[in-house]
Amino acid sequence: MHNVWLHLDLDAFYASVEQLDRPEYRGLPVIVGQGKRGVVSACSYEAREFGVRSAMPVAQAEKLCPDGIFLPVRMQRYQEVSRALMQHLYDFTPELQQISVDEAFLNLSGTERLLGPVEASAARIKLQVRNTFGLACSVGIAETKFLAKLASDYRKPDGLYRVLPGDELRFIDTLKLSDLFGVGKRTVQLLEGLGVRSPADLRKFRQEELRGYFGPSSGEYLYQVARGRDPGIYSGDAEDRSISHETTFESDLQDPQAVRTVLLELCEAVFFRMATQELSGAVIFVKFRTHEFLTRSARHTLSRPVASLDLFYQECVRLLEKTWDGSPLRLIGAGIGGLHDNDEDRQLDLFSDKSDRSAKVDAAVAELRRRYGANELVRARLVKPRQP
Repeated sequence: MHNVWLHLDLDAFYASVEQLDRPEYRGLPVIVGQGKRGVVSACSYEAREFGVRSAMPVAQAEKLCPDGIFLPVRMQRYQEVSRALMQHLYDFTPELQQISVDEAFLNLSGTERLLGPVEASAARIKLQVRNTFGLACSVGIAETKFLAKLASDYRKPDGLYRVLPGDELRFIDTLKLSDLFGVGKRTVQLLEGLGVRSPADLRKFRQEELRGYFGPSSGEYLYQVARGRDPGIYSGDAEDRSISHETTFESDLQDPQAVRTVLLELCEAVFFRMATQELSGAVIFVKFRTHEFLTRSARHTLSRPVASLDLFYQECVRLLEKTWDGSPLRLIGAGIGGLHDNDEDRQLDLFSDKSDRSAKVDAAVAELRRRYGANELVRARLVKPRQP
């Protein structure tokens, strides 16, 4: 029996949620970003027609799309929608791997007898997402997670595509080098300098040659993906009972301030998800992948559970600065591991230090969100200043 993986990717998720909540913005160029010196976190397809892209400086996006609707990030709202949507997906599989706020893998292996043909299941998933949540998503299906992710990008937006067993190379050869996940602009330039213009050209190189040109890790990655083989970047290995979030940039991101802004968004999503689930953890970790496919991670165990978002964020920044050499980034993630359930005594102990005002504020905000869904509460740094 073949493995069947489905990759679901919500189209322009942040911007789509904004258009869902504010119908007057539907069909208009919506850009989700933070301030003049911030970066674009997401944009609608209407904004992309002007050349706006994720991770682009907001100032540049304003020049490209002066009539765009610029909105602050509302991470708690996006998390609320994401959690509800992911829970619905368990109707289709007991094995779901959420890899970001707007992406997940579903293992549909062996479900055809119960649910019918895989393509029909995928169509029902898309319909349920649209009818229940008012959102469009793109779906890719393949034997491996890597190919399923490529397939979900193949007919975006609102697409559905399956790579059938035995059809992997034909599918790979319909793609451009830049379509291969993890192959950034710099790598494409280097490959073109070697006369490589397509995945088929790339397959002409021996494994040893690619390792020699690009190093052991990057060379091996290129060798595998050119053949449609899963390089193992979605193995599912994670910290023991952890919560993490990561984001992949459409264009490599290198500006330190922009990287720290994105890291703050990720930390906020992780921290309040942990708090609202009444969990505690003391293991902090960060992860990033460079434009040359090198994946790095760092972790640190605190002497007591994480009690405030500020502490979590500052520790993540420290780990990142300790590990990152400034190379352009394709992906960044943050998380808290070693999680366990809070009991009442532990909860009181965590926030009993009167000097820790930040912890008390974060605890109060988390409780408001848990009880009342107060998703309009947003970190000041993530709110775009009013225009004079």
